[in-house]
Amino acid sequence: MAVRRFPWGDPLLEPFRGAIEARRERIRRWERRLTRGRTRLADFASGHEYFGLHRTPEGWRFAEWAPAAEAIYLVGDATGWREDERYRLRRLDAHGRWELTLPADGLAHGQHYKLKVYWPGGSGERIPAWARRVVQDPETRLFSAQVWAPAEPYRWRHEAPPAPEAPLIYEAHVGMAQEREGIGTYAEFRDHVLPRVVRLGYNTVQLMAVAEHPYYGSFGYHVSSFFAASSRFGTPEDLKSLVDEAHRLGLRVIMDLVHSHAVKNENEGLGRFDGTRYQYFHDGPRGEHPVWDSLLF
Repeated sequence: MAVRRFPWGDPLLEPFRGAIEARRERIRRWERRLTRGRTRLADFASGHEYFGLHRTPEGWRFAEWAPAAEAIYLVGDATGWREDERYRLRRLDAHGRWELTLPADGLAHGQHYKLKVYWPGGSGERIPAWARRVVQDPETRLFSAQVWAPAEPYRWRHEAPPAPEAPLIYEAHVGMAQEREGIGTYAEFRDHVLPRVVRLGYNTVQLMAVAEHPYYGSFGYHVSSFFAASSRFGTPEDLKSLVDEAHRLGLRVIMDLVHSHAVKNENEGLGRFDGTRYQYFHDGPRGEHPVWDSLLF
């Protein structure tokens, strides 16, 4: 008797057809809701191309989303960490989009900055949600966003190899994969770990979560800045060089991305970014993960 084939050709999944189809339909409904039937899901997920800090031919453009905010200032090295009307964002619409444009000399590579956000009844310093570089002060231990626009952008040299028919994956944590005591770097991983991965016969390297996180003991799974590679291990150029070398060696590179929860931290993360608990996360108990002590989107 012929076996009726179910999505992946596995008859053992047949008893779960109803549950799987219900989940697939839920995904389709959410996709329609997010795209409103007018765009692609990939377009919806490209907010980082608009929000955050970007170089322009005229200088700099910065955008943020903070619906409950009443006023926002960019403060940092460029302003002496004081509020300056020239660095005050203007609200664009009722949906909470804010924007700031600056001349070319308004910011410089390597400068630190944050946002001073005012909301009804309070205010606080926040790291931009779309920051691409975040660093920790070695003395105060506080985190700040950092302007990252080197004069010579990284030049990629090698294309990613074709996807293998059967990936053989070497999973590793950049900071803990070294033999020496201490936190390893992207450069050390490139120079010392990648050759070993190749010698052992793997064709794919999987980097455990490298998005910025304040608590190192979380292995990178308590994310605070979702668009910034952790500065503990080096610069963005160092990470690019790691990936580039992996491609030269014939290795595919994949990485863990945490999409379900984030740190509760307000100074480093997204917690109460605009003064509300519900901007990014569920309000009340539904928004708290009791095991991870984190916030749920």
